[in-house]
Amino acid sequence: MRRLEKRSGRLADWTRALLTRRHSNVVACALANKLARTAWAIIARHTTFDPGLAKAPA
Repeated sequence: MRRLEKRSGRLADWTRALLTRRHSNVVACALANKLARTAWAIIARHTTFDPGLAKAPA
């Protein structure tokens, strides 16, 4: 989250939006959880990450 202002993309946008509503420690935990779930899904499905296939935020 230190270099978030230099990042672009959906994950960075999601993190910035969450930072406006929650404390930075909560955002760090939520980000770690999101990345861990993504990594688990990739490993469990024996696939590679394709950001184009990710669902758009509702």
